Amino acid sequence: MSLLTARSFLAEYAPDLNIIELENSALTVQQAADAHGVVPGQLAKTLAFKIGENPLLIVVSGDVQIDSAKFQDAFGGEATLLDDETVMELTSHPAGGVCPFGLTADLPVYCDKSLQHFDEVLPAAGSPDSAVRVCPSRLAELVKAEWVDVCSPVDAS
Repeated sequence: MSLLTARSFLAEYAPDLNIIELENSALTVQQAADAHGVVPGQLAKTLAFKIGENPLLIVVSGDVQIDSAKFQDAFGGEATLLDDETVMELTSHPAGGVCPFGLTADLPVYCDKSLQHFDEVLPAAGSPDSAVRVCPSRLAELVKAEWVDVCSPVDAS
């Protein structure tokens, strides 16, 4: 169902964008980057959080992590990751394939400024083995996302 909801959304709002389906699911950001021939930062991870009881999605670059202090400043509360079952219920997408396209629930979507470092990013398209190549500004426009600055580079230590 999840690939279908993403496909339906894209067919309606962005018919020029093609869903890329890999033969095998990539388990890590690096594996997915290698499979698509891009750097890890170009992979656009969609993360599902809640603040209190309010769920939201944040699309971030594949080479960053949520910065708790920046998140709290931006949203006025602490982030709690949603469990896989709740994510599936709200988005129709399984872990590894979560994307901001074709959502089951009307969720607020945010894009982190880390995506703006690239001309093209690849969010998933509803399944762990799918993606779409899209300009970050167009991604934000398609899903009516607000830009936020809630990430920091992954600590290499």
